[in-house]
Amino acid sequence: MGDETTRAAIEAVWRLESTRLIAALVRIVRDVGLAEDLAQDAIVAALAQWPASGIPDNPGAWLMTTAKRRAVDAFRARAKHDAAAAALARELSEAVDEDPGAGIDHVEDDVLRLMFICCHPALTPEAQTTLTLKLVAGLSTREIARAYLAPEATIAQRVSRAKRTLADAGAAIEEPSGPERAARLETVLGVVYLLFNEGYSATEGDDWMRPALCDEAVRLGRILTALVPDDPEVHGLAALMELQSSRLAARAGPDGEPILLDAQDRRRWDAARIRRGLDALARADALLAADGPGAEAGPYVLQAAIAAEHARAASVDDTDWDRVAELYERLGRRTGSPVAELNRAVALGRAHGPAAGLALLDQLDDVPALRGYHLVPSVRGDLYERQGRRAEAAAEFERAAAMTANERERQLLLRRADAARGTASGG
Repeated sequence: MGDETTRAAIEAVWRLESTRLIAALVRIVRDVGLAEDLAQDAIVAALAQWPASGIPDNPGAWLMTTAKRRAVDAFRARAKHDAAAAALARELSEAVDEDPGAGIDHVEDDVLRLMFICCHPALTPEAQTTLTLKLVAGLSTREIARAYLAPEATIAQRVSRAKRTLADAGAAIEEPSGPERAARLETVLGVVYLLFNEGYSATEGDDWMRPALCDEAVRLGRILTALVPDDPEVHGLAALMELQSSRLAARAGPDGEPILLDAQDRRRWDAARIRRGLDALARADALLAADGPGAEAGPYVLQAAIAAEHARAASVDDTDWDRVAELYERLGRRTGSPVAELNRAVALGRAHGPAAGLALLDQLDDVPALRGYHLVPSVRGDLYERQGRRAEAAAEFERAAAMTANERERQLLLRRADAARGTASGG
């Protein structure tokens, strides 16, 4: 096996094993920064040794053993001044001697604990997302920088600051329990969905989508369903991301230009992801049913149910828009989100005509959270256009274009404005 082939194989091993390796090391050494350093030392050792010796039969165990030996060395160096370090050095040394392959046990608890640590409340949402990508998704600093269109140095600094914040906060390494566990799990789900949304509809830059971010979020969602199999919202989030991501190939043209739902070729939707999404939604529904008649679907289950309506429909016109509107109404009541009401206006406009959508949209004009949100004039423009009010539609599309920070979306809205105005002038 050539050096380049070996290096590629080692990178694949790292992507598969790094999360479990770091998660197990966090439990052992009780320090996130040190755990990552030890894991990095182990992969550096692999890069030095495996091209000559070959990849071991159990590469994860090899990396774990190497990392633990480095930890023993580190704690022994500190042992003269730190009794706790001396005790850890003895404990680790005995563990390595007894079973060189031991260490990546308690995998599910370890990985979930690592997710909880990455989403510690002391961190900003930006830091939570970056640290989750680095430690849980196993992305390199360069990959994260490329995904977020940010300088590599900026991402490296963000990761370093996050680790310092965790250390300064004395972040608990133990998995939280009770109400704190539920709150932290909600944060984890929110971070994963934030990551997915940034990939699905990039907030700024020249790209309409960043599919790599969607793929990482979907992968994290699948991991979560294995780690927390009895939570309906976990399966709801996984279902939502599978169903939404099934459309990625159809959402952009050959040159990356956006293609809206009406114009998408549904034959290009990913049938395997739709199937996985519907299965995950069915699992969420079954868990809710088992909880009894008083159990209410959470935000992710409701959003997944909406995505399922689109996935099951052969076309926009075949969609059960009344059902979609009803689900958005439930979502709005559950979350208090005005964006749910905005989406309900779209659904009502499809189900009962644009006037019905505009009537609800008019009620949202004074909602502070929607001021400056480009999708409000975009939705209004669409409803005006369907009413034949072309000049007003063009003005709304132009207003929306001025409010978005995404260049692809801005160009799409300006094209819609030109088309509406051209139709108006022609008719």
